Amino acid sequence: MGLFKQNPFGHYLILKKWLIRTMGAMTHRRYRGFNRLKIEGSEIIKDLPENGVLFVSNHQTYFADVVAMYHVFNAALSGRVDNIKNIGYLWHPKLNIYYVAAAETMKSGFLPKLLAYAGSVSIDRTWRAQGQEVNRQVKFSDITNIGKAIKDGWVITFPQGTTTPWKPIRKGTAHIIKTYKPIVIPIVIDGFRRSFDKKGINIKKRGILQSIVIKEPLEIDYENETINQIVEKLEYAIEQHPSFLKVISKEELETAEKLNEQRRFSAKMDFED
Repeated sequence: MGLFKQNPFGHYLILKKWLIRTMGAMTHRRYRGFNRLKIEGSEIIKDLPENGVLFVSNHQTYFADVVAMYHVFNAALSGRVDNIKNIGYLWHPKLNIYYVAAAETMKSGFLPKLLAYAGSVSIDRTWRAQGQEVNRQVKFSDITNIGKAIKDGWVITFPQGTTTPWKPIRKGTAHIIKTYKPIVIPIVIDGFRRSFDKKGINIKKRGILQSIVIKEPLEIDYENETINQIVEKLEYAIEQHPSFLKVISKEELETAEKLNEQRRFSAKMDFED
């Protein structure tokens, strides 16, 4: 890698590498220390192509979700399947990982600006700005930049566009899929909302078992499937389809609570190891 080599967005790769190394070292204990991260399905990461991959996920915090995925992806690429033990995987991080984020979020302070340099494709949300509901046109340059990132590497996106669960999938993600035809990898996360504050910077509670489940690529007919069909497929894949919201019986609640207790006990035992 040349000392002054840049990515398509003009970011110097040597700076990005050291930023990922430093931020990764600083955040590692958030997922393997203060809390515990359970990973499933990361064995598929190493077999993905160098570029043209779109990860779609539900969203729980502004930054902690993405940072965890950087850890998981780089660990998997270095041969660590479903674990992030030994942060040596950060020494040679994958430098063409990007994530889609709201521009106003990434400009909201020094730390967000640093995180933006690590790989943000910042866009202007069409439905919300400065905490207010808005209705504005999609900027063509935003779509172009996401496409540029897909062509250069891997892109993480949160198609609901919010950390609030059960919100509808934004159709823009489906348009991007039909236009750029990436391999689409669904991810389902949990536990981050309980572990961190909304921004994903401050630790809210310790001893939480977080989880990241990486699923097999979606089968998508880019030419013939409609936008609505792709949206529905994404909703099911990241487990945010309305059908997941059902009336839960008392027996199911008791079973779920027992499972949560087992998860808490499992996390506690892992901490003691």
